[in-house]
Formats: sequence, C-alpha cells, structure tokens
Amino acid sequence: MSELPVVVVGAGPQGLAAAAHLTERGLDVVVVERGGGAGAAVSEWGHVRLFSGWPELTDTAARRLLEQSGWTAPASGYPTGDEWVSGYLAPLADALGDRVLYDRTVTGIARQGRDKVVASGRKSTPFVVHTVDQDGRDRRILASAVIDASGTWSLPNPAGADGYPAAGEAVSSERISYRIPDDVSALAGSHVVVVGAGHSATHAVLRLSELARREPGTRVTWLLRRGSAANMFGGGAGDELPERAALGSRARKVIEAGVVEVVTGFRVAEFEQEGEAVTVIAENGHEISGVAHVFALTGFRPDTGILREVRIDLDGSLEAVAGIASEIDPNIHSCGSVGATGARQLAQPEQDLFIVGAKSYGRAPTFLALTGYEQVRSVVAHLAGDHEAAARNELVLPDTGVCGGAGGFDAEGSSCCAAPALLQIGARPVAVD
Repeated sequence: MSELPVVVVGAGPQGLAAAAHLTERGLDVVVVERGGGAGAAVSEWGHVRLFSGWPELTDTAARRLLEQSGWTAPASGYPTGDEWVSGYLAPLADALGDRVLYDRTVTGIARQGRDKVVASGRKSTPFVVHTVDQDGRDRRILASAVIDASGTWSLPNPAGADGYPAAGEAVSSERISYRIPDDVSALAGSHVVVVGAGHSATHAVLRLSELARREPGTRVTWLLRRGSAANMFGGGAGDELPERAALGSRARKVIEAGVVEVVTGFRVAEFEQEGEAVTVIAENGHEISGVAHVFALTGFRPDTGILREVRIDLDGSLEAVAGIASEIDPNIHSCGSVGATGARQLAQPEQDLFIVGAKSYGRAPTFLALTGYEQVRSVVAHLAGDHEAAARNELVLPDTGVCGGAGGFDAEGSSCCAAPALLQIGARPVAVD
C-alpha cells in the first residue's frame, strides 16, 4: 500500500492543488482527467469572468511549485475562465508533468477484489481505479488512497422545480440550454427566459439585457422559484469581493430600468411546443408564452456513479458529504458564513477515500475556490500523517455582507437579517466563485 500512489480524480482547480500538496509532501500522485487538458470544465465556461480576484484563485502549494520555474502569481485582476486556465491551471499541470493523465475517464472506484458488501480486509486492500482511455481500452490503477475532485459540471439540474425534468423538457431540448451563454446575437428580437436565482443566472440575464438594449424587440424574462426578488442582489458595500457586489448591483439596475422582467414564485412544471417557440408553464398554471429560448441555470448536482462500489456517506437532502452538510446548508448559510471543512469532516466510511471540491458540497451552491484549497491542504496533511496540520484551520473567507442563508422558500423577502448573497457555486461557470 505504501508504494502505491494517491489517485486524484479530476485536473481542475482542487484536483491539481491536491496533487501539488501531495508532491510537496513527497507522496506519489496520479491525476486522472477525462478532458484533453487541465481545467477542461473551466474551459467550457472560459468566456465568463470570475468575481474572485487572482489572490483567491490560486493555492499555496501550487504557487510554491510554480514559482520554482519562474512563474509569478498575478497580484490583481479578475480573470475569465480561459485566463484562469492559461495563467494558472495549465502551467500547474505542466509543472506536475507526467503525473497528470489526460483523456482518461474514471468509470469506477473499488477495493481490489472486493465489492462494497465485503467487509473483511478492506482497510488493508488497495483501491483500484477503473478508467477508459481515448481508444476505449480499460486501464486500471492501483492506489493507496483516492481523492475525488471530479466536480459537478457534467450534471446540471433540470428546469423542473421538483428536481426532475419538467414535462416536455426533453422534447424541447433544442430550445433549452444549461450553461451561461457567450454569443447571444442570434436571439436578437426574440423572447428569452432565464430560470434560476444564482450567479450563473445573473450572468446570463446581464448578457441578455445588453442584447435587449441594443436590439429592439428583444424581451428578457427572469423566472424565480422563490416568492420574492429581495434576496437576489447580494451584500452591496458589505461584500468583500467587489465584483460579486457589482454583479448584484448591475442586476438590480436592469430590473429597475425595465430591461428585464422578473416573475417570482414561478416553479416550472411543463414546456409546451408552439411551432418555433415554447410556452413555459408553472405549477400554479401561470404561463409564459412565445419563448424562443430558455436558459435553465438552476445549479448542479454530483454524479456519484463512480463511487457505487465504495462505502460513502452523503447527506440525504444536499447530496453533500454528510460530515459537512450542516455547515454548508444554503437554507442557513451564505458564502461568507460557511466555514472551513477539512479531513475530519470529509472522512468517509471507506478509509482514505475523500470527496473534495464542488462535489463535496453536493447541491449546496455556496462553494468557493478558497474553500476547496483548504479542503485539499487538510486532506493531504492527513494522508501524510501530519494530523496537527490536518486539524488546523488556515482558511480566511471574504465576507458576503450578509449573515445567513436564503430565507423561507415561500416567504416574501424573509432572511435572517439582511438580503442574502446570491447563492451559486463559484470558481466554476456558475461560477464565478
């Protein structure tokens, strides 16, 4: 076991940071990435500018590794996803060299020769990570430990308000997108709907509002499940991430200017085709008709299929790691009120298996890049036997300017004491840290 590497699933921000920490501590590591390069998921939303600045987007061990080759950390500015990849993630992967395997899809993780039912000898048996390469060949990697940093990007939530696709959602799939748009010029003069209340939805609304200002006849409708729009605009001057505050302020302005129509209490139940357009129908029968395109930006959820043969403990509602669920519940916490989580909270019933990064948060939309970097620092310290460092909290989060979560789902503008921050996973497209 001691001669086997730690396998990290995913060459995104947290996966590469974990590899940097493992390398720094003298532990062998193999990073398995299904994409063709570092930060493949980030590249898919490369046109989006993050609201976290460079100092919040790089990991300490990663910086130390990169600086050995003369790399200098950007001191300021707010990169796009593409700039984050080219300026940090790709150089970090290059520094890790052949420890990173690309075009390898992880299909399963297990204990060698034992399915999840078998209890005997599990702790002393290596993990086997099942992968498929770009030629479709099965490849297996034995590991002493596994860190799953594969994220949630591949599994966006549907538009349907009950967690399942709405009736007709699959049939109308050509008119529904689940990612932040880049070029929206083709939608000029049409009616466009955005579903969702997080940062991804806000980015989409702002991009579409620019189109509406330029192109007469363009109509933008923003559908919110909650009964009030009061919790959409963040902490304002109290937010220690200025670009996050600016995002909420810009959204407020386009709404107040009448460029964007907001409909609250709208829980999507059905899509009905009408020739070249669709009608979006709510659970209460409210209809929005003549819609050319819908951007369903309602968050993401973890794909735990690769973990079905190991023993894991996830929260029943958030699908987050059970040990951190109470600390990240969006009904209670905003981004700034979520504290650090480390190896102790992230521990699974399967010894030396850890789920980190956005995937550890399940459906909770309060994840920040800094949070993930602290997770992997603690987990790697634990795997290295440095339990004092693993237990230490080195995380300092920027405040959101609010003190709690999203408030009541049906209540008009309820919250603990102020308009809560926009809740959406960041440091990904949704992103925006």
